[in-house]
Amino acid sequence: MTTEQGVRTSSMAQALNAALRDSMRADTAVHLLGEDVGALGGVFRVTDGLAAEFGADRCLDTPLAEAGILGTAIGMAMYGLRPVVEMQFDAFAYPAMEQLVSHVAKMRNRTAGGLGLPITVRVPYGGGIGGVEHHSDSSEAYYTATPGLHVVTPATVGDAYGLLRASIASDDPVIFLEPKRLYWSKAELDTSAPSEPIGRAVLRRAGRSAVLITYGPSLPVCLEAAEAAKAEGWDLAVLDLRSLVPFDDATVAEVVRSVGRAVVVHEASGFGGVGAEIAARVSERCFHHLAAPVLRVTGFDIPYPPPMLEHHHLPGVDRILDAVAKLQWED
Repeated sequence: MTTEQGVRTSSMAQALNAALRDSMRADTAVHLLGEDVGALGGVFRVTDGLAAEFGADRCLDTPLAEAGILGTAIGMAMYGLRPVVEMQFDAFAYPAMEQLVSHVAKMRNRTAGGLGLPITVRVPYGGGIGGVEHHSDSSEAYYTATPGLHVVTPATVGDAYGLLRASIASDDPVIFLEPKRLYWSKAELDTSAPSEPIGRAVLRRAGRSAVLITYGPSLPVCLEAAEAAKAEGWDLAVLDLRSLVPFDDATVAEVVRSVGRAVVVHEASGFGGVGAEIAARVSERCFHHLAAPVLRVTGFDIPYPPPMLEHHHLPGVDRILDAVAKLQWED
């Protein structure tokens, strides 16, 4: 995966834009479709300039009809194209769930492997931007609970580029969850660097006291908490899952066994959330290595709150450190 632009400072939104552009240049089968992805360049400008370069037939503005958008993408994929669908906001994707669950996720199985659907569904998700209702959901549990889908969520500029390129190249459908509050984060981006394949976690920070297991928008919060934990004498590791399906059991188990304590952190509500599955998998695979129960720090079990209250709902440094303190007490 290379580009003419090489190494540069980039925001996450710009990295996603570069991934889309480079994928479209590399493969004429890649088509984009969604609400306002063309002339406007998307609400978050992730598709900025793509319609001008590739034309309206490959960067298609659609009506406000998510079920129709995804249904169209299914037909495109069946006839050999690689559609990339943008769902404008997380909760806007719900009208397309029937198409996703009944057809996208099941087509390969339904045809005994004869017909895959290489569709990438981009979903800006999560809170932290002062969005009102229907603009701040963390809906990953719906997708991870649907067999047949890959579920990917980057937390860094480099992963935004590399994982989106890998998702578009995948022959299976991928739900690509973009943490919208990280769109404006910046870092060096080397588009010529080899990308990790979907399904591998990465240790962002080594530590010996406990490991914070997280993904997407919660990664910067966990890194901040790990830095603050040094004042308490705790040395925290931070593990970025990057991919929820496939799940990297091997890396997660290896890290947890090495430290003996784990806290799972995510924005979505706790009950029935992805963190519950992670905690169960860790407990099953690492039981004899655990010095304390696996704990979770999550959003509350409520509909997403109004903007002025979202800072209470989202996991923060203090709540994470409180959970780590309980781990130490359990010892």
